[in-house]
Amino acid sequence: MSFDDHKFCVAPMMQYTDMHDRYLIRLISKKVFLYTEMIATGSLVYGKCFNQLDFNNEEHPIGVQLGGSNINDLVECSKKCEQYGYDEINLNVGCPSDRVQKGRFGACLMLEPQLVAECLNNMKNAVEIPVSIKCRLGVDNNESYDFLYNFISIVKKSGINIFIIHARNGILKGLSPRQNRNIPPLKYDYVYKLKKDFPDLEIIINGGIKNLHQSSEHLKKVDGVMIGRSAYENPFMLKDIESQFYGIDPATNSKKEILNQYLEYVNKQLVHGHSLSKMMKHLFGLSRGDKFAKSFRIKVLEIIKNNSLKGHEKELEDLLIY
Repeated sequence: MSFDDHKFCVAPMMQYTDMHDRYLIRLISKKVFLYTEMIATGSLVYGKCFNQLDFNNEEHPIGVQLGGSNINDLVECSKKCEQYGYDEINLNVGCPSDRVQKGRFGACLMLEPQLVAECLNNMKNAVEIPVSIKCRLGVDNNESYDFLYNFISIVKKSGINIFIIHARNGILKGLSPRQNRNIPPLKYDYVYKLKKDFPDLEIIINGGIKNLHQSSEHLKKVDGVMIGRSAYENPFMLKDIESQFYGIDPATNSKKEILNQYLEYVNKQLVHGHSLSKMMKHLFGLSRGDKFAKSFRIKVLEIIKNNSLKGHEKELEDLLIY
């Protein structure tokens, strides 16, 4: 892998970036780097919920994000993920939810940099594919640049060199995960300074990035950008990544074409027992900015409520502008 691989990434998002959403995104952009939702190591090691690792071959390049702090479990899961064919394994050291804290993983691990380094080193030595980390700037009142610098200095000794930084502190008590995505102030300058202080590391910036113009500004200072909610709410904007960031023709110029390809996929997955509602909900944002966007969303909702797509494909297509 080169730094170019992570120039543009879509963030791992619980309840959003499942295999169906990732398939939809890949229809729009062939270059964007994708990640799974966070998968807790316990659900694989003890729950044997290996269906969480399912993905479509079309999704490459794709990384799997793991949540955990038990070294043996992380090593076992890393090997399993490599066997499944993932291109990268990412360790979540950024999620601030209470449930995650109780499991001793996510953002609270920023207070234990030596443990994080040990986890990552063992994961890296267990697989051939790259291992990365996604973390915050700090946690609670640990909000100085020195705290972040110290954390990165220790963690980099693990031998990994891909760091995805959510440019906010994580507040472990008093804020929900949703509030943690908005209330702690963004400090992009901390991430820019990291790149200056650690030029050998691949630094990807995340947090509050809403469009490709903002992305291009960040790319003047760091190696890659990661967009989350904005990419989910308006996935079609990702088509311009090809021309703006990679100098190649977009995968498609037509929302109608994407819709028809995705509905063909949905019909195939229905045969395999996948949920219609879980697949269709990812289409809500496809009509963003269109004249009939509201009507399109209402039609998608109607299909979900009636649990039937049959006969409605053309109606959906007619509600898209192009």
